[in-house]
Amino acid sequence: MKAAPFYLIALAFIMMNCTEKNDKVANNANDFQFIVEQFADLRVLRYPVTGFDDLSLQKKELLYYLSQAAIEGRDIMFDQNYRHNLAIRRTLEAIYENYEGDRSTDDFKAFEVYLKRVWFSNGIHHHYSTDKFLPGFNEAYFTELILKIDEEKFPVGKDEIIKTLLPVMFKPEFDSKRVNQADGADIVATSANNYWGPGVNQNEAEAFYAAKHDPDDKTPVSHGLNSRLEKVDGKLSEKVWKIGGMYSEAIEKIVYWLEKALAVAENKKQAEVISLLIEYYESGDLRTFDQYNIVWLADQNSHIDFINGFIETYGDPLGLKASWESLVNFKNIEASERTIKLSDNAQWFEDNSPVDKRFKKSEVKGVTAKVITAAMLGGDCYPATPIGINLPNADWIRKEHGSKSVTIENITYAYDQAAQGSGFLEEFAFSEEEIEYQRKYGFLTNNLHTDMHECLGHGSGQLLPGVKGDELRAYGAVIEECRADLFSLYYMPDTKLVELGLLPNNEAFKAAYDSYIRNGMMTQLTRVKLGDNIEQAHMRNRQLVAKWTYENGKADKVIERKVVDGRSYFVINDYEKLRGLFGELLAEIQRIKSEGDYNAALQLVENYAVKIEYELHKEVLQRYEKLNLAPYSGFVNPVYKVEKDENGNIIDVTLDYTEDYTEQMMRYSKEHSFLPVYN
Repeated sequence: MKAAPFYLIALAFIMMNCTEKNDKVANNANDFQFIVEQFADLRVLRYPVTGFDDLSLQKKELLYYLSQAAIEGRDIMFDQNYRHNLAIRRTLEAIYENYEGDRSTDDFKAFEVYLKRVWFSNGIHHHYSTDKFLPGFNEAYFTELILKIDEEKFPVGKDEIIKTLLPVMFKPEFDSKRVNQADGADIVATSANNYWGPGVNQNEAEAFYAAKHDPDDKTPVSHGLNSRLEKVDGKLSEKVWKIGGMYSEAIEKIVYWLEKALAVAENKKQAEVISLLIEYYESGDLRTFDQYNIVWLADQNSHIDFINGFIETYGDPLGLKASWESLVNFKNIEASERTIKLSDNAQWFEDNSPVDKRFKKSEVKGVTAKVITAAMLGGDCYPATPIGINLPNADWIRKEHGSKSVTIENITYAYDQAAQGSGFLEEFAFSEEEIEYQRKYGFLTNNLHTDMHECLGHGSGQLLPGVKGDELRAYGAVIEECRADLFSLYYMPDTKLVELGLLPNNEAFKAAYDSYIRNGMMTQLTRVKLGDNIEQAHMRNRQLVAKWTYENGKADKVIERKVVDGRSYFVINDYEKLRGLFGELLAEIQRIKSEGDYNAALQLVENYAVKIEYELHKEVLQRYEKLNLAPYSGFVNPVYKVEKDENGNIIDVTLDYTEDYTEQMMRYSKEHSFLPVYN
C-alpha cells in the first residue's frame, strides 16, 4: 500500500466527549438544526458554513461552481464500491417515487430504511465495516413492490431485477465484503469492490503493478490510482477513469463546472491548479496528476481551496486504486493561527521525536496547515466525512515538496453540538474528574490532536533509500495511521504546546489521553458486530495503540482495568509513563515504515489490532444500546441558491439549510446522475 490515504474518519463517539461551545463557529447555534434524522446505526446531521455571507461575490460564485463539481461525481463512488450499486439504487428510488400502495406498513418502513442506508454508504456495503447489510424485508415483499411499478420506471427490466439483483441483495454470502483484509485470503478476488475486474486475483494484480515499477525513477507515479484492472481473453489491461474513458459521462460534468470555476479563480496560481486538474481529467495521465499536486501545494495564498479527484485508497485492499471524492472549503483565518504555529515549528517536533535519527527528516519541507470551513462534501467525503486531511499521498512529493494539512472545524463543531446531553460520556468515563476534563478541554484537545496528526504526524519521518513505500501492503494504512496518532499523542503533554499557546496548561492534555484510551479499548467497539474482528484501518490503528500500551504497561499499572457494578473502565494511573510508552511504540512504528518491515507490521496488527475480547465487547454493546444513540454520523449538504440578473449574470449566492436527507438524495439522483447502470 502506498503512503497512507491520510485522513481521520470523523468519529461520533470521539466528538461525543466534547461539550464546550464555540460560538465563533456558529453564531446561531441554538437555532441551527444540527440533527436531521436517525435510522439503523446512522445519524444524519447538518453543518453550518459559517462565514459564507461575509465572502465577496466572486468567492461565493467560485464556491458555487466548485460545489457543483463536487456533486457530479456521486455516481462514480457508487460504481466503484460495487458493480451492482447503481442498478440497486435506481431500482429502489423508482419504487420509492412510484409506489402507490400502503406506505405505513412495517415492510415499507423497512424498505425506506434500506434505501437510506444505501444512500449513506454509497452502496449496499456498510460505509465503515464494508460488510454487506441486508434488507429488513424479505424477497417476496420486494418482488411484490417491483411488480406494482411500470417496467419503464426501472433502470433494468423486471426479469433482470428479480434474476440478478435479488440474490445480490438478499443472500448474505454473495459478495459479502466490499474490502476483505483477512490474513491469508486472496484479498482482491474476495473483495466485492469494482476496482478489479472479474477473474483478477491478488497475485497477478500485484505482479502487474510491480512490473511497472522503475527502481531508478525518483518521481514514481502511483500506478493504478485512476483505473480498473480487467482481464480480457486472459490478458490484463487497465480501463482509465478519464474523459473518453471509464466514467467519462460524470467526469465531463465535473470538468464543465471546473471550467466555470477557472473563469472566476482568485489568482493565477489557483487558476493553474484548476487547469492542471482539468488536463488530468482529460488525459488520465498520472504524471499530470503529480504536477497538479505540486502546484496545489504551492498555492498558499488562496482563501478558497478544494479537493476533487481519485485520491484515497482505503476502498482497495491493495491500497492502489483510489475512490473519487471532493471537499470544497475556505480558510478559517482566526482558527488557523494554531495550525500555523505547528507548521512553523515542524522542524522542532521532527528533531525532538523519539524515533531513530536515521528515520528523521534533516529538513522538513513545505509542511503547511490550516483550519478550514467545509462548504460542500462529495463522493467518498459524503455523507460521512473526514475531520482532517493531509495530502498529497505520494511519498516522493511529500519529501520534496511537503504537504497540506487541514482540520475541518465546522464539521467537528457540528458533531459537538449534536452530541449535547447524549449521556455517552457519563456512561463510559470512570470518574467525575475525567468527565470534567472532557467537558473543559475535550473540544480543544480533539481538534489539536487532529491538527498534529495531520500536520506533524503524517508529515514526519522518511523512508530509507531503496524503500518504495508499499512494502507493508494491506497493513500499510494501519501502520501509517498509528504513526500519525502516536506522533500527536507523544507531544500532547509537552510543555512546547503550552509555550506556543496551543494548550492553556499542563493538565489539559489528559482529556486527549483519557478519550483515546477509552475509545481504543472500548467505545469504538460499538461499531463492530458481536463476535466479529476489527476490519477498518482507523479502528485497527486505535485498538493497536491502546491495547499495546495497556499490555506493555501492565507491570506498572500504567493503564488499569477497573470493574464497578459490572461496568468496565480503562483508567490511566500514570500519564507520564503512558507518554513514554507512546514514544516507544512510535519509534518502532516509524522503523517499520522506514524499513518496509512487512513481517513486523503483520505481527503488530494481527496481535493487537484485529481480535476483540468477546465478553468486553458484549458488555460495551449492552451499555451503548441503552443510550439509544447511533455510532455513525454523516451530513446533508447546504443548498446553493443562485440569484441572476436579466442578463444571466450571478448577482448573489445564498445558502439554504432546509433540505432534508431524502429530498437531497432524490434530487442528487435526478439532477446529478449520468453514468450508465453498468460501467
